[in-house]
Amino acid sequence: MRFLIALLLMISFVVPIFAESQQLSTDKGTLNIKIETDPENPIANEQTKIKISFINPKTNSIQEHVDYKVEATNAQKVIFGPIPLTHTAIGTGTIPMNLQDGENKIKIDVEGIVFNPIPPESATFSVFVKGASADTSSAKPKSGCLIATAALGTELAPQVQMLREIRDNVLFKTNSGTAFMTGFDQFYYTFSPTIADWERQNPLLKETVRVAITPMLSTLSIMQNVHANSESQVLGYGIGIIALNAGIYFVLPAIIIARFRR
Repeated sequence: MRFLIALLLMISFVVPIFAESQQLSTDKGTLNIKIETDPENPIANEQTKIKISFINPKTNSIQEHVDYKVEATNAQKVIFGPIPLTHTAIGTGTIPMNLQDGENKIKIDVEGIVFNPIPPESATFSVFVKGASADTSSAKPKSGCLIATAALGTELAPQVQMLREIRDNVLFKTNSGTAFMTGFDQFYYTFSPTIADWERQNPLLKETVRVAITPMLSTLSIMQNVHANSESQVLGYGIGIIALNAGIYFVLPAIIIARFRR
């Protein structure tokens, strides 16, 4: 089982699951935006309050006097907004909306700070909702892949979509996979927004991360083409993938270093 945990840990660095709060940087890095949902597990077609907080990344404190717009979509269909340009003096605001079943994209555009207009900057959040008739106690929360998305430039990149498919179609079909990712998510979000911000601000770091995760993405793609529906099957494929990644990231560099020393 420890091999399965190791596999899930490795995957979780690029494929986290959704928590009740999310924080992202705007696409130009001027502000960080945090959203929280009330209730924590929204129900489709029932009112959900979206609390939005604007955070100054330099001071890590609330940024007052922000002008912003909000729009929500589901399956590329607008389900809320866009609202007119809105001003918050205290740097936070709560907007009620009815989310739909599945993935809801909440886009927040910032157009002014401290009464000064700025070129629009935006951040887009994913909130996953289960239908009202579904058993919410067994819901499988999900989220965007912050580090991988920042490295690849878009959440629509084929590699990011592949990671989501592995998470949903393989890992979430096992109890241990679901339980581990649920617990790991809180830890992931303590550092992933910062790393994603660094990637967007530093092209060299972005390219370094992209190159670094490419071998892992290639080996993980194996699981996209298998039908692992049990704990033992996931464990078996996991051991193989861990061995491949160990060879790529540790054994091969060790051999190269040893030869250079000679």
